[in-house]
Amino acid sequence: MENFNTAFALHFAPTLPLSWLIIAGVAGAILLALGSLGNKRGLILRILTFGLFMLALINPSLLEQQREAVKDVAIIVVDQSQSQKTGERAERTEKALTAIQKKLEKYKDLELRVVKAPGNREISKDTRLFDALDLAMADVPQKRRAGVIFLTDGQIHDIPQDPALFKKYGPVHGLLTGDKNERDRQLVILKAPAYGIVGQKVSIQYKIEDTHNTGQSTASVTLKRHNGKPEVFFVPVGEEQTLDVDIEHAGQNIIELSVQGIPDEITEANNRAALLVNGVRDRLRVLLVSGQPHAGGRTWRDLLTSDPGVDLVHFTILREPDKLDSTPQNELSLIAFPFRELFEIKLYDFDLIVFDRYRLNRILPSNYFNNIVRYVEEGGALLEASGPSFASQDSVYYTSLMNILPGIPTGAVIRKPFIPVLTEGGKNHPVTKDIYWNGILQNDTPNWGHWLRQVVIKREDGETLMDGADGYPLLVLDRVKEGRVAQLSSDHIWLWSRGYESGGPHAELLRRVVHWLMKEPELDEKALDVQVDKNTITVRSRNYAQPGLSITMTKPDGKTDTITLDNQKDGWLEVKIEADQLGIYAFEDPEGQRRFAIIGDLNPPELRGVKTTPDLLSPLTQASKGSIKWLSDNPMPSIRLLAAGRNYAGHNWIGLRRNHDFNVTGVKDRPLLPPWLAALILLGMATFTWWREGRTN
Repeated sequence: MENFNTAFALHFAPTLPLSWLIIAGVAGAILLALGSLGNKRGLILRILTFGLFMLALINPSLLEQQREAVKDVAIIVVDQSQSQKTGERAERTEKALTAIQKKLEKYKDLELRVVKAPGNREISKDTRLFDALDLAMADVPQKRRAGVIFLTDGQIHDIPQDPALFKKYGPVHGLLTGDKNERDRQLVILKAPAYGIVGQKVSIQYKIEDTHNTGQSTASVTLKRHNGKPEVFFVPVGEEQTLDVDIEHAGQNIIELSVQGIPDEITEANNRAALLVNGVRDRLRVLLVSGQPHAGGRTWRDLLTSDPGVDLVHFTILREPDKLDSTPQNELSLIAFPFRELFEIKLYDFDLIVFDRYRLNRILPSNYFNNIVRYVEEGGALLEASGPSFASQDSVYYTSLMNILPGIPTGAVIRKPFIPVLTEGGKNHPVTKDIYWNGILQNDTPNWGHWLRQVVIKREDGETLMDGADGYPLLVLDRVKEGRVAQLSSDHIWLWSRGYESGGPHAELLRRVVHWLMKEPELDEKALDVQVDKNTITVRSRNYAQPGLSITMTKPDGKTDTITLDNQKDGWLEVKIEADQLGIYAFEDPEGQRRFAIIGDLNPPELRGVKTTPDLLSPLTQASKGSIKWLSDNPMPSIRLLAAGRNYAGHNWIGLRRNHDFNVTGVKDRPLLPPWLAALILLGMATFTWWREGRTN
């Protein structure tokens, strides 16, 4: 390291203010000019004497500085973004970093700093290296900056756009870690809605982008819906495409698009996209079919009509076709039951069918019950509220509905007061868990009012959430293929609505049952719930029947892991995962439910451009007289320290700037002429000038 211990400089310490010096100089010049008009002899001595006088007033001094040389600072910026993990980039980066550190350690007047961005535990949606560089250089004056070396694939998203800032770093070099002829294909989502109306279509716009060297004009795209069969189709590469997708149910609708990869592709992490479209019901269409009028009929009607989002079609059987009375036909105001229109033509227009105390009365032909069964199995919903007729020979159970109803009638009806109670499963099921009444959370001994009648059923399928009289099942829920069925084995819930013995949570209970039948995610006892907070993914499930639930996790790079959800105090199964990649994480449970977590944006810049490129860094390296070199083609270039103003790159070498900066540790100010000596010289010079001119005269 070169040492500048002592340096000298000429310094002036005027004895008078500058304005006075100017006045004295002007006055002296005028006197010399006037004196030269009469007698030009001795003019040179006069000028010399005046000059010595002015020099004495200026007071020249010798400034002695004690200097301590300081090191220049060079910075290596190591790109640790996700795109750097593909191919041999990470390996080349480590080798180049080791080689640079070894080559620069011999320079004792150079301080080397290594900046790695983003941090080891950080996942960034884009590559921001200059933020980290500016932070590392904040304490380094510009005159000490020797230069910057980037170990990167060139995909940097925060390069300064102002050319005036290009030279502040010193010479900038980019050592590219990828290969020149890389190939990549990516699926880019151009437009995707966040919400959609259930039963309607949403449009998704996307495009397949290939690098120029793939040689393919079409690509195979696969569409997967929630628990649906994949659809495969071919689309042109580089052209915007529109895809119309049905919103099948309320809540989260999962739409996964993926494109087939190409040979020798850099990464397949950007070949797929998971779209989460929240389904919103425009109107819930409910068909309510009541048997003979009873005191609780209004309860169902009031509940369903109180919701402005429900379209209710309600039919009550008031008069059977074979009923004989003396009323003339032309005076009857009742209409014929439109069974064909409801149960054949428009059956699938309804979201829910409710049978309230319905009994067989030869109005609804038996083949239409077959339609209802098929409707449920294909994703529909049925709620059966049993009255005494369910235990008789006129029970709807003795139709094809027996194939989907979870409870079998025993023929018995209990007529005595009882209070509905939650089963062990009901205490954890989202439909009946934490159900309140009058601001009080109900427990094993609720303060609900009594019911007075219950049909005795034997549960064959489904799950019992509430028991009634003598412990017989009261509320049973069941899944039937793609659809759902609920069975309430009593017609006395209306007592709660009338406030009998303080009543009970009838509205909340029926609302939850209906929403469960509509497959609302917040009431699905088996649904996976995936939440993202920065880089932390929380996977939860209410499937309390399977403690220690194991699910399959697929990472953005295609690798799969099995993770286990553990029991929590709140009754959930849960696991937290720290994501280490950008892109889409897929989770699938043993029942085939799939959920996704997106780390970063839908099309994060970090995955939008993964091909190694010199284009982004080139303006900066050229302006700073640096260079860009490919580590894949050339051995590690040598490094030189050069004086300022040079070009800092050659065929197989790169250069850093040597600034020769220093800190001043001490200063001594020594006058060239002591005051007494200056006065003596001036007096002698004036005397000599006077003597010389007197002798001449």
